Amino acid sequence: MTDLDTTPAPTSTAHTWRPPTGIAPRGTLVVLPGRGEHGPVYERFGRRIAGDGYVVHALDTAPSTPADAVQASVAAALGPDPATPVVLVGSDTGALQALNAAAEADPAAPLQGLIVAGVASTDGAAAADPGDWQAELEARTACPTHRQKLTDDAGFSRGRLCEPVPDALRTAARPGLPTLVLHGAADSVTPLARARTLVAGLDRATLGVLHEGRHDVLNDASHRTTAATVVVWLERLRADADLTPVLTLE
Repeated sequence: MTDLDTTPAPTSTAHTWRPPTGIAPRGTLVVLPGRGEHGPVYERFGRRIAGDGYVVHALDTAPSTPADAVQASVAAALGPDPATPVVLVGSDTGALQALNAAAEADPAAPLQGLIVAGVASTDGAAAADPGDWQAELEARTACPTHRQKLTDDAGFSRGRLCEPVPDALRTAARPGLPTLVLHGAADSVTPLARARTLVAGLDRATLGVLHEGRHDVLNDASHRTTAATVVVWLERLRADADLTPVLTLE
């Protein structure tokens, strides 16, 4: 079983899942949540990735959290000697924050890679009724377990997915780090074309399209496939910053 601990950071609490006892960490991930979310929303993802030997910190940052506060929270969660590679993971607006944080190249939080999941659209507010909870669930995920988790989660803020992206995040940075972009083909919040445009502007990006996937790709019905894809990508990053394939299916 993976271990969980919760540690206050300067501006954000870090919810942490660690590899099973006796397993040396193979790397470190820091997750930035999206609109309406908080760190515990990524418990299932954190436990699954930790089970493969990676430390996972999920923060409670908000879309409005200033860039310097995001940087400080990431650095505090990582601590002085994190297991490498260090990868920043962002979902929705958290994906935009991750891109911006990586572009800043803060020496206090050295990064070796990025995972961009269900990136928020910078074109305007999501086309949905903020008071229609069932419509929001439909847009977010097809996974019944995650739908129930969100419904029962007192810390989750309903209706925020309809809010516009903060002005500070409307121009997404284009860092040069190896980047895995994951996006649902059926995402009604951010069209897949937006993710393709993002990938086209990144020098070292790989696009993973989840067939029939909704907006919250890390917590969608295909979460096992998504997590497995993340682990394979992490193993490639560990072996070679150029992401040389570890295995080829023929």
